[in-house]
Amino acid sequence: MNVQKRLCRSSDRMLAGVCGGIADYLGWDPTMVRIGWIILTLLGGSGILIYLILWLVMPQH
Repeated sequence: MNVQKRLCRSSDRMLAGVCGGIADYLGWDPTMVRIGWIILTLLGGSGILIYLILWLVMPQH
């Protein structure tokens, strides 16, 4: 059986479910994705812009 995964916001959410959705899609731990997002945000602020764009683009689960 061929099951196709979709990238969508997760119900495992802290803010909008973006990090949880990415973690579900890639099979990663949501905490690690959130830590990566924090690092991107602290290193130049690009994490905030990326998060907002993904929040608007990713469909809700």
